[in-house]
Amino acid sequence: MTSTERIDTSGVGLRSERGPILLAVMLSIGLVAIDATILATAVPSVVEDLGGFSQFPWLFSIYLLAQAVSVPIYGKLADQRGRKPIMMLGVALFVLGSVLCGFAWSMPALIAFRLIQGLGAGAIQPIGMTIVGDIYSVAERAKVQGYIASVWGIASFVGPTLGGVFSDYISWRWIFFVNIPLGLAAAWVLLRKFQENVAAATKHQIDYAGTILLATGGSLLLLGLLEGGVMWSWDSATSIAILAVAAVLLTAFVFVERRAPEPVLPLWVLGKRVLNSANASALLVGVLMIGLSTYVPLFAQGVLGTSALVAGFALAAMTLGWPIAASLAGRIYLRLGYRTTMMFGASIVVIGAALLLTVNSSSSVLYLALTCFVIGVGLGFTASPAVVAAQSSVDWRSRGVVTGANMFARSVGSAVGVAVFGAVANGVVARRLGSGHGELEKLPSNVLAPAIHDVYYGAAAAAVLLVLAVVFMPNRVAEQPRD
Repeated sequence: MTSTERIDTSGVGLRSERGPILLAVMLSIGLVAIDATILATAVPSVVEDLGGFSQFPWLFSIYLLAQAVSVPIYGKLADQRGRKPIMMLGVALFVLGSVLCGFAWSMPALIAFRLIQGLGAGAIQPIGMTIVGDIYSVAERAKVQGYIASVWGIASFVGPTLGGVFSDYISWRWIFFVNIPLGLAAAWVLLRKFQENVAAATKHQIDYAGTILLATGGSLLLLGLLEGGVMWSWDSATSIAILAVAAVLLTAFVFVERRAPEPVLPLWVLGKRVLNSANASALLVGVLMIGLSTYVPLFAQGVLGTSALVAGFALAAMTLGWPIAASLAGRIYLRLGYRTTMMFGASIVVIGAALLLTVNSSSSVLYLALTCFVIGVGLGFTASPAVVAAQSSVDWRSRGVVTGANMFARSVGSAVGVAVFGAVANGVVARRLGSGHGELEKLPSNVLAPAIHDVYYGAAAAAVLLVLAVVFMPNRVAEQPRD
């Protein structure tokens, strides 16, 4: 039996007995939250310094790939070895990757070092949320969600601002160096304040075959979705081969997991109603997030004529609405239940998506930001209760796997969103300009606007599907022991 050491449960805030652990989790998640927005505003400076304009999308793709495929593996390891060593590993990898990125001498080197960052991020967010699930009850998490959500709210403004300041006045390299003190502070607090009792007599069998098949098959699947229609056409031999091999490996993974003594991703995760609804919701949240984060700034700059910084702040309205709603969601699901709260949030997402369809070339950037804020509020009321419900449905020994599966579903959703929305936008442009139209960023506004508007229709469809996914969430979930 492995468990978190018993901690005085009086109080929930940062000044309570558990406050230092919560602070360490917030600092760690802050690394990932700031990174989510800080690099985008610095891309022009990076390309100007290192070159490699055609390669820069890989700065984001390789990070997402590494993060996504490592999440379920870290989740299983956290259930076997304890949360603390895996969290420390994640912070260490993220800080190491940040240092190397800051000293990168070429675009290929920077891309390689972003992979290391992604491997660190793959541990930080899911294990951080797992630790919160371990040390706080469902009722307490209703309050703690506000603290965690505040990290993302602050990062939504700090990230773009620091990215712009460092790029314009100091050096883009500092967008990576700024992670060092934050990471060291998180590691120091975790090392000193977070204690676990890990039974030495417990022996675990590592699922090497399942881990390799999941990592390889998942990477190829995400690679095929992310780069299909970008690096190669969907009907090319390369695309077909990558997706076919991914399908074979993931099918083999399912057969291996059926026989593994301790599977890296147990198939029972797919057999529980609460987990299926939570993971389906996470996947659709990933679709919506990538649709907004990719095309809202592009619309603001290419159609409305704003600067990159203003476009970034328009998108930041979504990441501001999310934590506000997440901090309020706990009070609602404790009184009215998970499904009711999530349905309220999903309905707001549908309203926000409908408002997004009314945005056109004559709209103000403030109106665009308002639609993003509304969608963000809806996502906050939907995503946060889903994670809490999933964690509450299992005990300590499975909480890491469940949290990792939920985060993995969101990453897969992001990859699916990139593929679907990219195909929609490129299809519209191809009908207007022909197949050799070049990159979206360079298109005239009268072509770019209808292309992105059709993407917004796709986002609206995803919002409706989110409502359907939420329908299957139980309204109440029996809370399992925290340790």
